[in-house]
Amino acid sequence: MKRFIIILALFLTLFILLPIPHAEENYITPEEAYKYIGETKTVCGTVASATYAVRSRGKPTFLNLNKPYPNHVFTIVIWGSDRGKFKNPPEVFFKGKEVCVTGLITTYRGKPQIEVSEPSQITTKSD
Repeated sequence: MKRFIIILALFLTLFILLPIPHAEENYITPEEAYKYIGETKTVCGTVASATYAVRSRGKPTFLNLNKPYPNHVFTIVIWGSDRGKFKNPPEVFFKGKEVCVTGLITTYRGKPQIEVSEPSQITTKSD
């Protein structure tokens, strides 16, 4: 019986000490996104620049991760038709924050991007 208790205590100790996997461990960086064109992935990075192009067709909002435009490596695109779904203007709320975005990775002019249609696709690292 004593041997059983010792073995049980060892297993419980190992279980407690093992790292618990988190959803964020399954993300890719903006720099890696080009490898996953056509796939649905989660991309995490810092919003280095953010612009609401109100005079452009479709009134897009651009959130550029890790490097500001025009040296950006990845862009989150929110079309004007979806801006109203956000509580705050995305270009103000997300600027400078660490975010994760989930969606289909496509390209525009050779740069990877995800088009966001729902606020739930973007989370901040503090969420």
